Amino acid sequence: MVSSIPNESILINTLGLQEAKDSSAIENIITTHDDIFKAALNFYGFKSLKAKEVQNYISALKKGFSLISKKGILTNNDIIQIQSELEKNNAGFRKVPGTTLKNATAGKIVYTPPQDYNTILELMANLEQFINDEKISDLDPLIKMGIIHYQFESIHPFYDGNGRTGRIINVLYLVMNDLLDLPILYLSQYIIENKGQYYKLLQEVRETDNWENWILYMLDAVEQISKETIVLISEIKNLIFEYKNILRDNYKFYSQDLLNNLFKHPYTKIEFIEKDLSVSRITASKYLNQLSKDGLLRKEKLGTGNYYINERLIEILKR
Repeated sequence: MVSSIPNESILINTLGLQEAKDSSAIENIITTHDDIFKAALNFYGFKSLKAKEVQNYISALKKGFSLISKKGILTNNDIIQIQSELEKNNAGFRKVPGTTLKNATAGKIVYTPPQDYNTILELMANLEQFINDEKISDLDPLIKMGIIHYQFESIHPFYDGNGRTGRIINVLYLVMNDLLDLPILYLSQYIIENKGQYYKLLQEVRETDNWENWILYMLDAVEQISKETIVLISEIKNLIFEYKNILRDNYKFYSQDLLNNLFKHPYTKIEFIEKDLSVSRITASKYLNQLSKDGLLRKEKLGTGNYYINERLIEILKR
């Protein structure tokens, strides 16, 4: 399904932002599609700290994908870079004790991860080897992904961003093992829908060594989200081809770069068109205003700038 989309950045941007929103929501960083896409425009005067955190997530995901694409492995240094991009700090692994995991409602401590810096280093070195050395285990990669996620979350190596970093590691591990070409299978939506079970099963492994239910939970997540993502990509693909036919048949300025832009940026602006199509600001403005006038985009104003919304794409992403 991925290969049926003409430009890979379309899926990384659109589905990546959806995952960033959902993964952040697990950590109670709640924002809207509108705020996320507005934040991506980088307009002066628009400030949403939560939307910015979600934008940091997509930047961290792209950073991780770039790192594993070049090297084919995922090192602890890479994981630190991903977390740094996510949290916009250089704190690295925890050096000061005191980190605990508490029940969100009662505030009771349910788990105390390793506190000593050297222990964290030792455990992360072990995890790094398990991630990258296939000779250690001949388990199926999906089962290994579940083990890796449990282990990373239980080590809890960072002061902040462990949950989101761990979910980025999930999808990067699938890419590393050739189960995905692009990092677009995101489990956060499933976790949100089954959040209580997620934390319950993680804790069961810690307390009773009950691995089976945890692994089955992760496999169910992969299966369900795979099916939903296939449907989502199919709907995006159909809309792309519909727009392609409309643009090609009715506009002399049609180009594949223009089509890609309208789907890579659900909220686009003049500067994006200028850059992607290598045209002047006046020309870019003319294109977008014409598409807006004809109902293919919706024009909105933010501060002193205009932006243009691909409403039908947004409707697909909101489902």
